[in-house]
Amino acid sequence: MWLTYKYILRGIVAILFATMLFSCQNGLNEARKFDGNRVEPLTIGEGVNLFYTDSGKVKANLRSPKMLDFTNQQFAYREFPDGVEVDFFNEKQEKTTIVADYGIVYNQTDLIDLRGNVKVVTSDTTILNAQQLYWDQARSWVFTDKKYNIQMNNGALNDGEGFDANENFDKFISRSNIGVQYLDESEQ
Repeated sequence: MWLTYKYILRGIVAILFATMLFSCQNGLNEARKFDGNRVEPLTIGEGVNLFYTDSGKVKANLRSPKMLDFTNQQFAYREFPDGVEVDFFNEKQEKTTIVADYGIVYNQTDLIDLRGNVKVVTSDTTILNAQQLYWDQARSWVFTDKKYNIQMNNGALNDGEGFDANENFDKFISRSNIGVQYLDESEQ
């Protein structure tokens, strides 16, 4: 009789163990699904100071308090949530500086999105202020649909909403603006 209770007890324990095992496996699979949807950066950089060089010459210097690298995602990007400052140098080593409160670089499209107190100071003293600015690196083109103000190197001033321009700002198309323009009639 003692042997029978022992086998019954073992059977009950085995059934409970199997039930718990299968129920835990289901819960584990659910937890893995939940965890798989979370987007985590591949790396986090703090106090970032990157230099881009070509043939021994500095082409750009990027500084940021924090960089989040999401190049592990299907649509890869790098994010600068605490602001970014970049100095670009042309062939003559003339510097253009861009500062923004937030930046994101999309690797596959070569598009950079800068937001919050964006300021661009070019080597020829053109100064642009905007709340958002897109830079298409592949086409060397900058644009925004937001409000902006710009002071060109010839003294022209624009306050407007939305523009497209090349990187040098010598081709500048404003969608709507108020300002003072200087025209060189000899170029017509």
